[in-house]
Amino acid sequence: MRSIPLLLTVLFLGFASATQAADEHRNVILFVVDDQGFQAGCYGNEVVKTPGIDKLAANGTRFTRAHCTTASCSASRSVLMTGLFNHATGHYGHAHGYNHFSTYESVPTLPVLLEEDGGYRTCSIGKYHLAPKYVYRFQDYRNDGVQGNRNSHRMAANALEWIDEGFDGEGDARKQTKPFFLYYCSSDPHRGGGPGGFANYNDDPDHYPGVESVKYEAKDVVVPPWLPDTPECRRELAEYYQAISRLDQGMVELLDGLEERGLWGNTMVIFLSDNGPPFPGAKTTLYEPGSNLPLIVRNPFEEKKGTTTDAVVTWADITPTILDFCQVEPKPRPAIRTRENDGALVTKGPKQPVTFHGKSFLDALDQEHAPDHQTGYLSHTFHEITMYYPVRGVVDGKYKYLFNVAHELEYPFASDLFRSPTWQSVLKSGDEYYGNRRIEDYLHRPRHELYDLSRDPWELDNLADDPEHVELLEKLQGKVKAWQKRTRDPWLLKWEYE
Repeated sequence: MRSIPLLLTVLFLGFASATQAADEHRNVILFVVDDQGFQAGCYGNEVVKTPGIDKLAANGTRFTRAHCTTASCSASRSVLMTGLFNHATGHYGHAHGYNHFSTYESVPTLPVLLEEDGGYRTCSIGKYHLAPKYVYRFQDYRNDGVQGNRNSHRMAANALEWIDEGFDGEGDARKQTKPFFLYYCSSDPHRGGGPGGFANYNDDPDHYPGVESVKYEAKDVVVPPWLPDTPECRRELAEYYQAISRLDQGMVELLDGLEERGLWGNTMVIFLSDNGPPFPGAKTTLYEPGSNLPLIVRNPFEEKKGTTTDAVVTWADITPTILDFCQVEPKPRPAIRTRENDGALVTKGPKQPVTFHGKSFLDALDQEHAPDHQTGYLSHTFHEITMYYPVRGVVDGKYKYLFNVAHELEYPFASDLFRSPTWQSVLKSGDEYYGNRRIEDYLHRPRHELYDLSRDPWELDNLADDPEHVELLEKLQGKVKAWQKRTRDPWLLKWEYE
């Protein structure tokens, strides 16, 4: 008589175990926007409307000292997806067109590691901007109708449709079969083509079906100190805000979709920007407006919500953090991956452990002050191939040091930034200043720059030549050199040769 209850108990435990396993899938959405700084409500901007980003911040952790390592779209994304500085992977600048930078074939990437070692479904939606494609391989690409990666409604719909395909069963028996990793990348608020770059894809209210057009008045925008408060700049910022509100609608739909599908409790959502705003003084520079960027992380298993942390993290930390959350330990891999004449991908050589330059910051999500995360390294070499200007640096506590390797060159401009009405209006006016920085100082930089960010957040008072800071300067230079050696940076030689 006791055998029947025992059998029922075994069956129940087996069913419970299977249900628990399905419920414990750890999903990840990496939501990457293009050229956005701290223009969001949760970061103190009271004008721009960002309900989706703000909702994520209210349910997660908002970082105030997160940095991209290189302020260039394509190169920055290579760091995000490998956990390695781009000077070590060969992805020095843009992948597209005549720039033609790409990652070495032997480099393991996040989507491949999650698929092969974690059994994840993987999908890319929107801007890709990486090379070669077989190194950054996703199982699916869902870009039908996304209209230059700016129709956030269609992008979110494609994402939720793909997520739904990972379920089996109906009604209460509907279960997720595998965990998923979604790489969701808007091209907003990057400039479009044409002279101004923003208005030409903002003006038609019916251009993006399903997306509400949210417009702003130039008189209402917030002009940060590093930008000039001119009519041209205000008009561009108003158009820029419109692009931000457009991308935010995709965030709203994604978050609502997760809740409707019962995935809110097991899906990590990470929001960040590849580099700073598309204006001179930010994008392509490692000054704070170009590199200090929004990062919001919602860990569904973190008890504290709506918190802020001062952890100094970089985009080299994103891949290790996602793998840590997903509980995926990369397996050793052959050191050589290459293409045969028939196009087949083959691996050769002895297997080696997969290592990263970054480290997981999961432990910092509930820490307002994170003492174990107070140092981050920076490495920029190219944006477009015509823009050679290597900079290496470190943010260490309240200090920031930059080594301008090619300081004798005039600082180069991205083509779209040079054409911007904001920059052109300053040139035509003959003004000495662009925002709070002298144009001369922006174009011609010293070999070494050292700033106390706690009292000089806009990096205007260079302490590198101050006798009182000699010891600190040498200490940070030593850190940068040691890091360059650890990460096999070819530009380490420039300390000696130049």
